[in-house]
This record gives sequence, structure tokens and C-alpha cells, in this order.
Amino acid sequence: MTALVPALDRAQRESLLGRTSALVKLGVAGLWLVGLATTTDVRAGTFLAVAALISIPLLGGVPGERLVRRLAPLVLAAAGIFATNLLFSSHNADPAATVLVTIGPLRLTDGALAAAAGLGARVLAIVAVGSAFALTTDATGLADALVQQARVSPRFAYGALAAYQAVPRLADDLGTIRAARRVRGLREWHPRILIALLVRAIRHADQLALAMDARAFGSGPRSTYRPLRWGPADVAVGAGGVVLLLLALLGAR
Repeated sequence: MTALVPALDRAQRESLLGRTSALVKLGVAGLWLVGLATTTDVRAGTFLAVAALISIPLLGGVPGERLVRRLAPLVLAAAGIFATNLLFSSHNADPAATVLVTIGPLRLTDGALAAAAGLGARVLAIVAVGSAFALTTDATGLADALVQQARVSPRFAYGALAAYQAVPRLADDLGTIRAARRVRGLREWHPRILIALLVRAIRHADQLALAMDARAFGSGPRSTYRPLRWGPADVAVGAGGVVLLLLALLGAR
């Protein structure tokens, strides 16, 4: 069964971000997103986007080829948002604005460029921050951190982990259902496929519930296979993330 996010290899696990608690990375990502929501200055978004993109291969051990492959569609989406806001900004209709380019009846002004660049940089920064978290965090490690360090209920944390890992199985089930319909001479795509997929999902959920119940999830205290402890990497990444955010917001003023 394929995974939504490939497991971390040895280099990624031993990197600074790989040794950092998932809760610290999640907290830094949340702070950055809140900070980005308070400003549309292009300098803040660009600074945080560059910082996050640099940290992924240098501090996270993620190969450059994999990083480019994962980020390419998201960067294209950010570019599309920039272009849309540049072309259809209300600033282009302002007669007092400075015109940068005129293409037929279309006017592109400096105000539209500034607003579109700020929004595009913000989206790119959000993409970079989310990718830095996703590409350096193992799903199981996140669930362990939620249970051991955030004191989240194991029933909720590991239940969410099991649901997350079940998504690729639905993709495999969809392929199996389509192949069965093709063998029977039926159209591969039909609304009835959704019913069959729902039945398969219910069966998988029932099997998963029985398996978790057999392992006594939620029945009392449990031992841990991978005990987690706060360490220097957590302090370094947490403090570094806060400092970078402050520098970006102060530079935008």
C-alpha cells in the first residue's frame, strides 16, 4: 500500500528538523501562518518563503529533486494567484495610479503589482512552511508527539493516524473496482463506483475498529514503543522560527 507522504529516510530522521518534535514544528508553522495573516508586505512573505525553502534541504535532509517535484504544482498555483490579482486588481481602474504596462484596454498599475506581489509572496510562504512541516515530519511521529507531549487522547490521535493511513487504501480500492468493471465490459467511471467505494471504506473501518479494540486502545494507561523527550533541537528550531518571524514582520514595517 502506497503512502501519501513517503517515509523519512535515515538522513532525514537524523537531520535537525527530523530530530525536532513534531509539536515544535507545528507550533512554528502556526505562528508563521498567523504572522503572514497580519501583513501583505512582499518583503515579509518573500523572506519567510526563502527561509523555509532553504531549511528543507539544509536542515531537513530532503533531496532537491524530491523538493522540486513536490513544490512545482504549488508554486504554479501561487504564480496563478499572483497573475490573477495583477490582471484584475481594482488598482488598475484608478486613473491616478502609475501605469506600468498597457496591453490594449488593459492597464497594469504599480498599486496592482504591489498588491499582487504581496499576496503571491504570502501564498508562496504558506506553501513553503507547509511543505517544510510535511516533508520533515513522519505521521506516526506526529501522533506519538500528540499523545506523549501534548497529552492528547490516544484514541483520538492514533484513530486519526489510522484514518490518514487508510486513505491510500481507498485509492487502491478505486483502482480495483475500475478494473473489475472493465473486465465485465462496463464503463470504468460511473456513479455506482461511489457506492462500492463507500462499502469498502465501511468494511475497512470495521476491521480497523476491531483491530484497535483487540489492542485495548482507550482502556487505560499504555506503554510507549518510542518514548519522546524534549531536546536541544526543539529549542533551536523553536527559537529560530520565532526570531525569523520577528525579523520578517519588523522588516515589513
